[in-house]
Amino acid sequence: MKTGIRQMLDNKGYMIHGVAPEAMVIDAIRLMSEKGVGALLVLEDGNLVGIISERDYTRKIILQNRSSLNTPVKDIMTSKVLYMTPDQTVEECMVLMSKHHIRHMPVMENGKPIGVLSTKDVMYHVISEKDSIISQLENYISGVG
Repeated sequence: MKTGIRQMLDNKGYMIHGVAPEAMVIDAIRLMSEKGVGALLVLEDGNLVGIISERDYTRKIILQNRSSLNTPVKDIMTSKVLYMTPDQTVEECMVLMSKHHIRHMPVMENGKPIGVLSTKDVMYHVISEKDSIISQLENYISGVG
């Protein structure tokens, strides 16, 4: 059975954490820390214009000896954002994340972001599905199911 992204978001929740392109990087990093996330959507008037991650911070601020205090998010964000739709499968999400080395995948519906999936979310989902299948098989074999 192929699980859809919508089903996964129904279980996880549709929480979105975002930041404006003009926000300073330090504020984005603080928000990531407060929310316990590794990436934020960069939103302008509710539209997705980019994504900023801890990886962007380390590669474009720390390694380039820039200041997070006076660098706007728009200067280091990833502006070409790959995304999923709720009607796609978790398997498709895994392939896209793996192929492009993406750790955080926005989910878009009708041109608007409705959620974000992380590799951790996908991993937990796959493990949970496998555990459920194993349990069902064990019950079948023992005559319980």
